[in-house]
Amino acid sequence: MKFKHHTTIALALLLSATNVPLGKANPDEGMYPLSDLNRAGLKKAGLKINEKDIYNPGQVGLVDALVQVSGCTGSFVSNRGLIITNHHCAFSAVQLASTAINNYLKNGFVAQNQEQEIEAKGLKIRITDSYEDVSAKILNAVANISDPVERINTIKRKQEELVRQAEKEDPTIKAEVSEMFIGKSYVLFRYKTIEDVRLVYIPRQNIGEFGGETDNWVWPRHTGDYSFLRAYVGKDGKSASFSKDNVPYQPKKHLKVNPNGVNENDFTFILGYPGKTFRHRPAQYIKYQQDYLLPYVSNLYDFQNRQMEEAGKDNTDIALSLATRIKRNANVLKNYRGKLKGLRGIDLLSTKKQEDEALAAFILSKPELKDKYGNLLNDIAAYYRLSDQDALKELWINNIYNSTSLLKVARDLNTLKVAMIKERSSQTAKQLFDYNVEQLKKSIQETYESYNKQADERIFGKMLADAAAFRDKNQIMAVQKLQLDTESANNYATQIINGSKLTDQNYILNTVLANASALQQFDDKLLNFQNELDNDIVIFAAEQKRREGVLNKLMGDYVAVKEIFQAKNFVPDANSTLRLTYGHIKGYAPADATYMKPFTTIEGIIQKGNLGLPEFDYPQEIKTAYLNKNFGPYLKKDLGSVPVNILYDMDTTGGNSGSPIMNANGELIGVNFDRAYDATINDFAWNERYSRSIGVDIRYVLWVADKIDNANFILKEMGI
Repeated sequence: MKFKHHTTIALALLLSATNVPLGKANPDEGMYPLSDLNRAGLKKAGLKINEKDIYNPGQVGLVDALVQVSGCTGSFVSNRGLIITNHHCAFSAVQLASTAINNYLKNGFVAQNQEQEIEAKGLKIRITDSYEDVSAKILNAVANISDPVERINTIKRKQEELVRQAEKEDPTIKAEVSEMFIGKSYVLFRYKTIEDVRLVYIPRQNIGEFGGETDNWVWPRHTGDYSFLRAYVGKDGKSASFSKDNVPYQPKKHLKVNPNGVNENDFTFILGYPGKTFRHRPAQYIKYQQDYLLPYVSNLYDFQNRQMEEAGKDNTDIALSLATRIKRNANVLKNYRGKLKGLRGIDLLSTKKQEDEALAAFILSKPELKDKYGNLLNDIAAYYRLSDQDALKELWINNIYNSTSLLKVARDLNTLKVAMIKERSSQTAKQLFDYNVEQLKKSIQETYESYNKQADERIFGKMLADAAAFRDKNQIMAVQKLQLDTESANNYATQIINGSKLTDQNYILNTVLANASALQQFDDKLLNFQNELDNDIVIFAAEQKRREGVLNKLMGDYVAVKEIFQAKNFVPDANSTLRLTYGHIKGYAPADATYMKPFTTIEGIIQKGNLGLPEFDYPQEIKTAYLNKNFGPYLKKDLGSVPVNILYDMDTTGGNSGSPIMNANGELIGVNFDRAYDATINDFAWNERYSRSIGVDIRYVLWVADKIDNANFILKEMGI
């Protein structure tokens, strides 16, 4: 974490394919920024409303109903701040609100009035207010800089300067400069932030998570992955921390819900905040993913989950405290294994190599390009050769603190402790402590919320054993000094954690952080190890920053010359900024003699439930309503049932979770929550043949709220 001075002194702390669907110009161009909607071909593809009804600078449009919910997307569905998003997007807040007695995670939660709504701890809302292209301002600042470290430092300083300027001009917003193309284009986004978010309606876990990890990233799917939140502000309309005096936020725009849903081949579109894609990268980047990052992280998370599941198997409170970590890990590891399968299945690495070879030949065939970019592909190859040499070290460092909770606590304590030592006097050291101690306590408390001693010991032991086996440039000296093997690494982890005062949360918060002197005098072997480790990380971070500067220039040139080669302007990779993607409700054939229809129904829930597996447990009320054909107005006549999930060929990735699925008239007909297993590769390559995303049909949401959970107030508020 970062600490702040009460003075102006800055404290820098280290923590640390081929078939194209109708209307789309190119398979890699499906996540359009707001600035590019005019070239998306929406009307040709089937949009019935005016494009300006979606986004029109200075006017109210559908984009004003969109929100970013932490790492997910959501949308306003009433004029009283009601938001629909995914069950898994609210998961951590529901977990924090749950106890063994009031287990909202398992049993769900329905607030029949606003007074019953519960604080959604940890969730914040961001609303895109406006944007501005600042590429020229940033690139002009580095035009004459050749040193890679100075280049990246200058870019970051300029970004910070633009942010400060924007927030000074309008104190009601939070600004952020997003890199649209590495080293090539930058956009300043202005956001409105809402701090008070509350839980309104959360379906039971065996609805919201039906199918569990067995069905995750899989079609056919039958998951009611939705939840309802509400945004609150102060009586003056400004963002405010949680308070009973706050009032529901009144959005500029909310989406109209269409309870009639959609049919196969209907046009649909999504607005949302997709996280990261990497489609404009060279072959070496794909090789790094395939050989290092994807297998390392998926195997590590698999191990972590087995340890956490073992720790909580006989204790509900422990299981609840670890639930969010387990769920996040499981989601990532299955996604990464899907990516590995996809990369090998379509041999994307060979395709990228051929593309880069063709690009190199094109550059050499044009004298004006040869002069400017003649060494570009060789320089990129050299960069990745260097990066691959210590790839395991990088991955280990990137995961060590998220793997071992107590080491994260040690890092946070040491960061402030070291900063205090650097102060000129005991008085200024005390002032620094006083200014930051509450922030530090809050951060440490959040870490302890998902801490378990048994899991920490075993995971830390594995991390140490892995690092002890590293050779050559992957070696981490703080671990090498311990001279460990697998057995001794596990013993060392057990001993150092058992002997550490950091296992006692109350002691750390109330004794060690009681005052500046207590923190300065606190000594612990785990703190000492973290301090040694931090020395390694500081040295490595300096080299990583140098490489970041090199890559920034290389990728800027790579995209620029590739656009010339392909004679088109690329759509930027996703970067958690507001985007639009569109397509159609559409099935697909993932294997020979297999066709997946684009709708699932309640029958599928019953069928899976008959397997007797715990992940396919579902509420008895669903079976009763099904047997009685109590489908109400949510029946899809050609199916003879209520549709549960829908499949479509829109271009989505992480961050699109919770995105509203809209029909040609801009009406809400579903909520995006997942992709088919073959589509996990979307981050690197999109293809109409296999790229399918999954959403919960709004008819199922309304049916469950109406017939199963007695949450009819939700329907009334949405105008159903």
